[in-house]
Amino acid sequence: MRVLVVEDERRLAAALQRGLRAEGFTVDVAHDGPQGLWLAGEHDYDAIVLDIMLPGLNGYRVCARLRASGCESGILMLTAKDGEYDEAEALDTGADDFLSKPFSYVVLVARLRALIRRTGRRSPQIMEFGDLVIDPAGQRCTRAGTEARLTSREFAVLVYLARRAGEVVPKREILEHVWDAAYEGDLNVVEVHVSALRRKIDAPFGRAAVETVRGAGYRLAADGG
Repeated sequence: MRVLVVEDERRLAAALQRGLRAEGFTVDVAHDGPQGLWLAGEHDYDAIVLDIMLPGLNGYRVCARLRASGCESGILMLTAKDGEYDEAEALDTGADDFLSKPFSYVVLVARLRALIRRTGRRSPQIMEFGDLVIDPAGQRCTRAGTEARLTSREFAVLVYLARRAGEVVPKREILEHVWDAAYEGDLNVVEVHVSALRRKIDAPFGRAAVETVRGAGYRLAADGG
């Protein structure tokens, strides 16, 4: 799952990025309103953590412009203010949830996961492809009842392919969704992770769910292979 954090307090933004990455999220960070708006338009995020008090363009305006442009990502707004009018304005501009600073990190992660479950527009909470079962919210994958031990990055690749099951997904699209915007490495890192997935969810079970379409990308078989 890919998340954008738009927060001008750099220490807080860095702490959120580290913590959310440890939870298995891919995280991009912006430190002002215009940069956040640009990143949200360039990438497909499952959720956006958006501070209200931002330089350049405040969170209300960023949120309103995102919704006007058709952005469907779940938006959790943060503010140092406290009061029902701030919460009401955040929700009126298109936010899905609201959290006042200072906040509990544990609560933020829980509300972020709940937000992604509620606003997830491309897939159900549990995805089943034959005997391959993927639980994005629980970060679990099983094959024939046996749990596959995947790294957070391998799991993110699998979830993205699962959301597009039956479609050919180019390497570049996988890279853009699963790796953060700062990644400048080789595109073949996708191939490395797909190979690891095959070793864990296909080979031990005599299946071939993750297919290579030469010159085009990868496809997850809708029937589980």
